Amino acid sequence: MATRSVNRQRRGRTLVFLGLVGFLAVTGIVVARRAHGRTLAKEVEILDRRRTQLAGEAAKLDADLRALGSRGRLAPLVEQKLGMRVPADSQVTTLTLPGAARGTP
Repeated sequence: MATRSVNRQRRGRTLVFLGLVGFLAVTGIVVARRAHGRTLAKEVEILDRRRTQLAGEAAKLDADLRALGSRGRLAPLVEQKLGMRVPADSQVTTLTLPGAARGTP
């Protein structure tokens, strides 16, 4: 009878030990997953900031391009470098297509 009691004690201790090992393993996996999640969240935040910065830079470049391509900016440069000028109204001829007057293309 003493051997049965010893076997039951060992089996009980083994089950408690295995339960603790299992609990520690699951806890370690959860902690590792959370740490990895935090790392990914930081990377996403950095990429989001970079995307916002690049969108602002693209908007600035678009505005600069529109400003540099405007008639007010180009007219003096064209007059100086190419010797061109805006024609007088009497020098402009407007042409119309024959079908355009009736409203058909």
